[in-house]
Amino acid sequence: MALEVGIVGLPGAGKTTIFNALTKAGAEVGTYAGASGKEHIGVAEVADERLQQLAVTVKAKKVTKAAIRVVDVPGTGPALLGNLRQVDAILAVLGGFSADADPARDLETLELELLVADRDHVEHRLERMQKQAKSGDAAVKKEVATLERLLAHLDEGNNLRDWPEPLPPELDPLTTKTLIPLENGPSGIDGALELELAELSDEEAEEFREGKPSALGEVVQRLFAALDLICFFTAGEKETRAWTLRRGETAIEAAGTIHSDIARGFIRCEVIRWDDLVASGSHTEAARKGLQRLEGKTYVIADGDVLNIRFNV
Repeated sequence: MALEVGIVGLPGAGKTTIFNALTKAGAEVGTYAGASGKEHIGVAEVADERLQQLAVTVKAKKVTKAAIRVVDVPGTGPALLGNLRQVDAILAVLGGFSADADPARDLETLELELLVADRDHVEHRLERMQKQAKSGDAAVKKEVATLERLLAHLDEGNNLRDWPEPLPPELDPLTTKTLIPLENGPSGIDGALELELAELSDEEAEEFREGKPSALGEVVQRLFAALDLICFFTAGEKETRAWTLRRGETAIEAAGTIHSDIARGFIRCEVIRWDDLVASGSHTEAARKGLQRLEGKTYVIADGDVLNIRFNV
């Protein structure tokens, strides 16, 4: 499953411009759809120089970058922000170009909007659970008691991050997610410029930047750092591909990232470091040099591992 990130921002902050620059989705900019509007969804590719080197080494016919699924909601408010409850992180775009720009103030406003959306969500779930509790189900009654205390906690001006107990897993709160501020302004990223560069070929954009790193690439790296993500690879002649995984996750979880059937039928995993494969020139030569090893389900994947998973379904 791809990493999923939500984008939020106040009107005029440039969040849909940033969304388009990241995903090349071409969503309409400059309109506010209100509570009835639908979110924009796109995919941002993760640039990784190692992937191309691997593809050249194994003579891959197809190269697939790791991807981030990006969701841009058309405004704020509980109904719209509720569409972001399944995302891994939230990117808060803060306007910085206008004469009265105040990114710090806007960040406080957005955090308050997320908190209000969570309070609304807790209140509505409490109402549903109170009706279900009439059946006498002990687990439902327990959740009702927890939700009542949660609502009181929020009404006292507290945050769900401060809640000392485990939260009901069905809540998927917004305010406990990783929040990454991004200024669209002189001290941050120029969204309009990045959108123009995104519409150029990779060669033209690189020439324009004169060797400087892509600002969008830096945004992706911030996401990786905030979520503690790594990349692993599968490298074959048919396709060479990069995948994302949480640091500390294992071979069986990597298999599930590729396909649930591969995880279900997992037998063993052949592992080689990406640079060892490139230096060796082929899987066969790397194995001959003793650089490839067999690992089981509990092997902890390292950033840069190239996997060949043996499975039987």
